[in-house]
Amino acid sequence: MSHSKILCVLAVSFFLGCGQQASIDKSLQTSNRREVVSLDEYRDAIASGRQLIEADMESYPGLSIAVGVGGQLVWAEGFGWADIEQKVHVDTDSKFRVGSVSKPMTAALLALIYEEGSIDLDAPIQTYVPSFPKKRQPITTRQLAGHTAGIRHYDGGNVYTDSKEFLNADYYETVLDSLEFFKDDPLLFDPGTSYFYSSYGWNLISAVIEGATNADFLEQMTTRVFEPLNMKSTEADQNRDLIFHRVRPYFMDKNGGFVNAPYADNSYKWAGGGFLSTASDLVSFGFAHLSAGFLTTETITLLHTSQRTLDGLETGYGIGWTISQDEAGRTVVGHGGGSVGGTTQLSMYPEHQVVIAMISNLSDAKGFKTEEIASFFLQ
Repeated sequence: MSHSKILCVLAVSFFLGCGQQASIDKSLQTSNRREVVSLDEYRDAIASGRQLIEADMESYPGLSIAVGVGGQLVWAEGFGWADIEQKVHVDTDSKFRVGSVSKPMTAALLALIYEEGSIDLDAPIQTYVPSFPKKRQPITTRQLAGHTAGIRHYDGGNVYTDSKEFLNADYYETVLDSLEFFKDDPLLFDPGTSYFYSSYGWNLISAVIEGATNADFLEQMTTRVFEPLNMKSTEADQNRDLIFHRVRPYFMDKNGGFVNAPYADNSYKWAGGGFLSTASDLVSFGFAHLSAGFLTTETITLLHTSQRTLDGLETGYGIGWTISQDEAGRTVVGHGGGSVGGTTQLSMYPEHQVVIAMISNLSDAKGFKTEEIASFFLQ
C-alpha cells in the first residue's frame, strides 16, 4: 500500500468531567484529537463510528476502540477518562481489564499445545492435574473449554454485587492454589449433557496446560502468545506490580454517577478473566485467528466450531470463542468480557476479515454499539 494512502492515527478524545461522582457534563466536553492509523478509504466509516461513541460517552468513564480490516489496523481511538480524579485521558496505550476475553487468549495457548501433540483434549483432566478430585464422571479439557463439563461459575446472583468470589481480594501464588474455590464442589450436571458458562472451568484449563507442558502458565502466555503476536500491551493484571497505562476501574451508582470500583485481585482466575489489554492488541489477536500462520487452518476451525451436547444440540460456543449470526446473517466469532471495573467486546467477521474491539473501564457497561460500528467497515 502506498505511503500516500496511509494517514497515521493515534486518536485521543478529551472529555472534561465535574461533580463528586464524575458524571460527565456535555457542556464541558472538549476534543483535542490526534488521529492515528486511519486509512483514507475508511474516513467516512470512522467518522460514523466516532459519532455513535461520542453520543454515548455520558454512559462510560472511558472507552477505547480499535478496528482492523484485512489484517491492518485502520482505526484506534481513546475516549474519556482513564483516571477521573487525576484527569488522565484514555489513549490507545490505555490498558483495561478485559475479563472473559482472557478465555480466547488462553485458548490460543491451548491450541498451540494441541498442535504439538502435547495434550489430548478428550483425556480425563486428572491426566494433567492428578490432584484435582475425581467427579462422578470424567471431565475432559474439551468439555471445560466449551462449558459443558458441569463446573460451576461464581457464587451469588449478580456477580457485580452479590459474589464474594468475583470480588476476591486474596492473592494466589499458583493456578493450582486458585482451584481451591471450586475443586471439591459437585458437578452441576453430567459432563456433556448441558451447557453452563463457567470461568472456573478455564481456571482448571490453565492447570491442565501447566501439567501438560511442565511450565508456568503466565510465562507461556507471554512468550508463546503475546510476544509472537506483538501484543506488547497485554499482560496479567497483577495488583502488586506497577503497570504503566493501566486505567482506574469504576462502577456506576444507582444515580448514574461513576464511583471507584471495589478492590479485586484477579490472581485466582488468570485464564478465566485476569488479563489487561488494549483495543489495538485485541484486534491483532483477532487477526491471528482469521487465517493460518499463528495456528493452522484446521486448528482455527476447531476453535471456531460450536460444540454440541450429547443429544446433538449446538451450544454456540467452540473452544474459547462464541459463534453467532448478526442481524444481517453474517457469521460473528468473538467473546465478551465483564470484570470489576471493565467491560469488553471482541468481534470478528471471518468472511469480511474485519475485527473490532471495544473496552470500557466500567463494570457491567451497557450499550456498546459494536455491531453497528462494525457494519460501517464491512464491504
